[in-house]
Amino acid sequence: MSDLENNIAKLQPILARLRETGVMNRIGGQDAPAQSGAIFANHSPVDESHICDVAKSGAADIDAAAQAAKAAFPAWRDFPAAERKKVLHAIADGIVARAEEIALAECWDTGQALRFMSKAALRGAENFRFFADRAAAARDGQHLPSPTLMNVTTRVPIGPVGVITPWNTPFMLSTWKIAPALAAGCTVVHKPAEFSPVTARILMEIAEEAGLPAGVWNLVNGFGEDAGRALTEHPDIRAIAFVGESRTGSMIMKQGADTLKRVHFELGGKNPVIVFDDADMDRALDAAIFMIYSLNGERCTSSSRLLVQESAAPEFIAKLTERVNNIRVGHPLDPATEVGPLIHKVHFDKVCSYFDVARQDGATIAAGGAPLDQPGHYVRPTLFTHATNRMRIAQEEIFGPVLTAIQFGTEDEALQIANDVAYGLTAYVWTNDLTRALRFTNALEAGMIWVNSENVRHLPTPFGGVKASGIGRDGGDWSFEFYMEQKHIGFATGQHKIPRLGA
Repeated sequence: MSDLENNIAKLQPILARLRETGVMNRIGGQDAPAQSGAIFANHSPVDESHICDVAKSGAADIDAAAQAAKAAFPAWRDFPAAERKKVLHAIADGIVARAEEIALAECWDTGQALRFMSKAALRGAENFRFFADRAAAARDGQHLPSPTLMNVTTRVPIGPVGVITPWNTPFMLSTWKIAPALAAGCTVVHKPAEFSPVTARILMEIAEEAGLPAGVWNLVNGFGEDAGRALTEHPDIRAIAFVGESRTGSMIMKQGADTLKRVHFELGGKNPVIVFDDADMDRALDAAIFMIYSLNGERCTSSSRLLVQESAAPEFIAKLTERVNNIRVGHPLDPATEVGPLIHKVHFDKVCSYFDVARQDGATIAAGGAPLDQPGHYVRPTLFTHATNRMRIAQEEIFGPVLTAIQFGTEDEALQIANDVAYGLTAYVWTNDLTRALRFTNALEAGMIWVNSENVRHLPTPFGGVKASGIGRDGGDWSFEFYMEQKHIGFATGQHKIPRLGA
């Protein structure tokens, strides 16, 4: 039996269970269908086969979940930090125990290649362990003495929060948002993306089996216009953490305005990788390819614009074209697959529409530029060359395995091109000139920049973007700054003079 056949065989009992039970909501520790009785069908992007039926929730379901989170909040807020740490570590242990199941289900639900998803569950466990270890210090503050007062600060959890996660790497991103919320002492209402609901349910099961009290974490499935909107507008939800499109982030901000809801947005990107002619070209090539074609190109931090210096461009682009044409597209459960199918036909159609856009704008399709003629939402890894930064393919987030190559002459020109987009999430700079790297990164409009490296995530560092790429930061203490409120208390140290009125 081949590795692919073996993985498909392992998947079958997982699918059988999903078909039997479907994916219901989990509210206050109880399974719950949508109160309306509505469901929607979830299909695999691999072959459009039916995975399971999913609860299609609305405002009544969100209200029930919000009420459960509100009721559970005081006890979880006051839960001893050491005990909260134990629960979060137990969740991490449960994730590790079910890592293979999570990976197989995620591949089938999203189309992501197993070579990447096999590590996603373990990264999720790492997220829980990281924030578990920080839970005890989450409320720590500062001592800020003044001449008459001992001033101290502390932090308290903000209350019930809403978490809305995307479909591209749903399991890992759910842990990245929910783990710090729980560590801070918040309760959660989680709405996963409708295109990829399966692993959110598995994660919910793991959390409750690990001893998380009922109602602390509630799962509600549904569509953005129904369940999502109800969550962002609900008066008992104090904050919304959202990962997704910039346009949706704008809508959420409007919907939460009436309740003065705090928001944290991790949104889109059109990230540049800038390759100067003094760079280590082989490493730059590897990194540029990895950061756009891994995860099917469906990642907010992908290096979707290649800016390469003219003197190095002919050789670099020739090698790039050869490599892109060699990328292996195939079944996501085949360990040899590098690019799997796109998440959904709606997204597949969007990505494929840019092939005609590129032609109309005058770019060259040097590789790919076509879907695969087979069942499923497969598209060939694509490279556009002879592009300018004014073209739509250089300005709009395609969110697929599609790279736009643009040449530049000088450092100033590279900087102008790099910054000339609405987004500002990440940037990648390749040069062996240290002073240039310092100068260039200082002027780049991006929340995260890597020099001579691909995206290497370090959990204590701030994660987030500028401009249309987001608001706020995740990671380390920055996550607690979002999920907690600062509180100041001043203690008089003597009998200082108090002004007397009406004496």
